[in-house]
Amino acid sequence: MYELLKTEGRAKRARVTTVHGVVETPVFMNVGTVAAIKGAVSTDDLREIGTQIELSNTYHLHVRTGDEAIKKLGGLHKFMNWDKPILTDSGGFQVFSLTGLRKIEEEGVTFQSHIDGHKIFMGPEESMQIQSNLASTIAMAFDECPPALAERKYVEDSVARTTRWLERCRVKMKELNLREDTINKNQWLFGINQGAIYDDIRIEHAKRIAEMDLDGYAVGGLAVGETHEQMYHVLDEVVPYLPQNKPTYLMGVGTPANILEAVDRGIDFFDCVYPSRNGRHGHAYTKFGKLNLNNEQYKFDERPLEVGCNCPACRSYSRAYIRHLLKAKEMLGMRLLVLHNLYFYNHLMESIRDALDRGEYKKFKNEMLDSMSRGEA
Repeated sequence: MYELLKTEGRAKRARVTTVHGVVETPVFMNVGTVAAIKGAVSTDDLREIGTQIELSNTYHLHVRTGDEAIKKLGGLHKFMNWDKPILTDSGGFQVFSLTGLRKIEEEGVTFQSHIDGHKIFMGPEESMQIQSNLASTIAMAFDECPPALAERKYVEDSVARTTRWLERCRVKMKELNLREDTINKNQWLFGINQGAIYDDIRIEHAKRIAEMDLDGYAVGGLAVGETHEQMYHVLDEVVPYLPQNKPTYLMGVGTPANILEAVDRGIDFFDCVYPSRNGRHGHAYTKFGKLNLNNEQYKFDERPLEVGCNCPACRSYSRAYIRHLLKAKEMLGMRLLVLHNLYFYNHLMESIRDALDRGEYKKFKNEMLDSMSRGEA
């Protein structure tokens, strides 16, 4: 159930009630691709840093442990000891990212596994079956993510096929949710809007999938080669054509500034690997911008990563110590930075929700963007 609590311009403040618990939106989904956050972060850690919902990847779990094995072990929630909502990506992004290892046809996509090279076929039905085996809270429809700057004819053909695939996903999920051996019989299906940077293709596709009355809607195919300005333009054009009474998810985005701008354009759900990936490379997100702990200037800096931050890293350790860990190649340094960055993202979303509750989102957004652009005093 999606309950729209408040709006400010196009920005939405909502509450989503699922079979695995309630999610307050706007929300950032912490990315655990193979049922774990890279950087030695446990599900107990996720609870401590205020995570509401976790995201895992269909393709990667299928080619590694295997979705059938996870089903036998009780589903993804039991497997990874996580009792809150989980969204699983459909495997569709791998149609984009594994360009040299796949062949797209009407029935689906033949992949060459990036692990051992064996052939895998995945179409709408297979993706829904895998996600049903995983028993995630929200399953994403199987789609193709065309490059943002692809030629118009290619994008038109791709979007038409993605629409046909979405209908097949819907039929298959309805069937799976009625099966006796299905772990989560209340699994939701989100459709994905595509169309690269062509406004008219995006809008027509949004209208078409909105008619299907799905559980939620995503805007995909962004942050894959276009500029930030082009991404914001697509959101300006497309989001008004997606149902306001359903969750709206911007896939794979992004920086704190991207999130602040996208909330202003009506987005509820976000995910991105930036906080964990950048943490593993020595970068910390703060309200004063991003710090690179590898830099010499932090060698004797006794301050926490961000003064006033209550994350596990900032409560106990200095910039100098975390920099030392990175230079010594101790895993603890990466772990502390990933924990801090995820905490920062989760609590940025909490501050966004608070600002929307107060009716002061525009003011909050402008202050945050100004603070992050100015850096530390």
